[in-house]
Amino acid sequence: MRQHKQGKSQKSKGICIQYLSLLTFSLPLFTYLIAVPPLGSIASAQAQNVSASVKKGFTLLNQGLVNDAMTTFQQVLKREPSSLQARLGLAIAYRRAGRISEAWNAYQQVLAIDPNNSLALKTIGLLGTYRPEWQVQGITALTTFLKSNPNDIEALGYRAQLYSYQGRFAESLADYRLVLANNPTPEVVIGAAQAYSYSNDFPKALELFNRYQSMGKPIVGYAAVAYGRTLRETGDSRGAVQVLEAQLKRSSSLDALAIETRKELAIAYLANQQQAQALAILDPLQGRADAILPLARSLNEIRKRVNNPTLTQQVISLYNQALSNNPNPSPTLLREVADVFSAFPQGRQTALKIYRQIASQFPGDRGLLVQQLALESQLGMVGKNELKQRLAAILQPLPTNSAQLQQLANALVNINTPDAEFLPVYQTILRSGVNAPFLNFRIAQMYIQQNDLNGARQALAAYTASNTNSQDLAPQLLAAEIERREGSLEASARRYQAILTARPDSNDIIDGALRGLAGVRLQQKNLDEAVAIYDQLINRNPQDLPTQLGRASIAYQAKRISQPEAEAVLNNWLATQPATNTPSELYSLAGVLPADPQREALYNYLLQLDPSYIPLQLRLVQVIAQRNPGQAQARVKQLIARLANNSDSYQLQAELARAVGNLDLASVAYENILAQQPDNIDALAALGGIQFEQRRFESAQEIYNQVLAQKPDDKDTRRALAGLSTVLDQPLSALTQLEKLQMETMAQGSVDTDIDRQMRQIQEDFLLRRGFQPAWEDSQRRSKN
Repeated sequence: MRQHKQGKSQKSKGICIQYLSLLTFSLPLFTYLIAVPPLGSIASAQAQNVSASVKKGFTLLNQGLVNDAMTTFQQVLKREPSSLQARLGLAIAYRRAGRISEAWNAYQQVLAIDPNNSLALKTIGLLGTYRPEWQVQGITALTTFLKSNPNDIEALGYRAQLYSYQGRFAESLADYRLVLANNPTPEVVIGAAQAYSYSNDFPKALELFNRYQSMGKPIVGYAAVAYGRTLRETGDSRGAVQVLEAQLKRSSSLDALAIETRKELAIAYLANQQQAQALAILDPLQGRADAILPLARSLNEIRKRVNNPTLTQQVISLYNQALSNNPNPSPTLLREVADVFSAFPQGRQTALKIYRQIASQFPGDRGLLVQQLALESQLGMVGKNELKQRLAAILQPLPTNSAQLQQLANALVNINTPDAEFLPVYQTILRSGVNAPFLNFRIAQMYIQQNDLNGARQALAAYTASNTNSQDLAPQLLAAEIERREGSLEASARRYQAILTARPDSNDIIDGALRGLAGVRLQQKNLDEAVAIYDQLINRNPQDLPTQLGRASIAYQAKRISQPEAEAVLNNWLATQPATNTPSELYSLAGVLPADPQREALYNYLLQLDPSYIPLQLRLVQVIAQRNPGQAQARVKQLIARLANNSDSYQLQAELARAVGNLDLASVAYENILAQQPDNIDALAALGGIQFEQRRFESAQEIYNQVLAQKPDDKDTRRALAGLSTVLDQPLSALTQLEKLQMETMAQGSVDTDIDRQMRQIQEDFLLRRGFQPAWEDSQRRSKN
């Protein structure tokens, strides 16, 4: 009889595993031999009414005569259908006989008579592990049981297992922590190891897998799949391959376990730099209805590491098939699909629709609300202010339940570069003990916003210390940004280049490194290289509109495209995107284009969202100055009054003052910078420009020569010197300088139209001074044309 019961258990477990929707893994069922309760354990009021036939049934059960006991209880129930004792005895008999479905129904009938019957509640919890459709009821039954029996470690273990089957890992781990602290059985340890693995707490999972092995137990089956995953995520990709290959050899057919093993082995191969094997191991899964989700998951992991548009389409197609094959998909499957689709620009609208659908079923799930908000922000559907307001409402007050807090933390990592005002909240969440190391990364980003670079380094170090994935290059991206902000531009560039040289398997890391390197080159005024880097980004993401904005901004500054071409890119964005979609590239392009009164409303709107972006403040001040110089001057004074007195502040003061024509204030600001930073060539060149505008030509020429002595290839300075030569009545010298500069530009494959225009103006003035009228000034020729 016991053999029969265990066989049914394994079969039921396999069925359960096949239908898990978030991920596929199994936890060995606890051995739960339900003892026949003595009559004294039945409530006294009920015990008085126990008939002789019921007593006979329990006696037969105690003697191991299960079928006879079953017959006896059935006969009693024909006469007394409301007999709680007979119902309970029949349920136990069914369970002993391995007739799981009948046992499930019989225990439900017990609860219909006595909703708080402890034995029925606990057994329904156990039976819930047998079939997916019973899991939720099993959790409910155990929760009711634990209200009266909070210290029942066995029941906590069952509920932890059911939570993990449902993909509710925060709740699962909350139960497992209590169970693991009370001399757990090996089955509990291996179950908890898998739950920790699939909740991405890989160090803890590895500790538990090692603990299980120290008990003399081999890791096989679904546990081996989770073990391989854990080894891969803790940096031992070779060990992961070995474990998973060994498990695959144990499979004699392509059953659910073999499918799951191939899925995980493909990812391990990829991590072990075996890309060909990664794809080959998945070939047997193609076209199989029972392998749609495992294949989708493995291909999605490969897609993250390999920039292959074909894989993207295949992943989307497979997940759509999974939804089509499940007319009533579980919330867990829906959440998985939404999480995956949110990574694709073409899938984000669908992902948002799914998140909203799930949230309507679970209105109290604040993690889902954050997921929606993060996606709406990515889609440009909410501006920065609305994002802050809604996030603040979600976070206040923070949940006290550890499972809810974990769900919230898991969602918060998806808010890109959160506003620094949330720094104390994020720190509080981390101190609560949640497993969300990436929150340290977000905290580092917030410190950078505050220009607290030491705080950023400490937070980044905390993230690195808690992250066992040695291949994670995200910390290097942030370290490079910190170096850039410190002014160590070449060190920053070298770090970005090292990231790219490492050939990371994450598209996000590659794109982030390229963008960061382009930003450094832009700051170094190496515009040609910055444009070349953005061309790479465009090739990698041809449909990404923010990247097109960023490329247009730099190409315009590099004189690779004209002002009308740059404005066309801006106008296309404004015509096709919602007003709430305001990426940093939009600020950049609007800020580098000349001030335009027709864009005043745009300037005002963007500055309401981010008043700290000085280039746009300059454009707005310039537009205001055209119609009301006094108002522009007053605005500049207000802006300067809010700035601190340091070198960065002086730079902003100078730019603002220059925008409204206050050259004396601008000159003082640049002189203050040079007093603190004598080697600041940019400030020196800007001071030369101010003195040029003040018609202090000799002084300006002296400054420009100092700049060229240190930056002999600086095009702007060379053009300015040519302009000075013109002003000083040296047109031939000016033309010679400009012709040389244009030839160098042409040798690099481009033409500077501003240089052409400057040369043409010098030539025209030169001819007119000698009594000649240029052909392009002949009114008759113009009329004929």
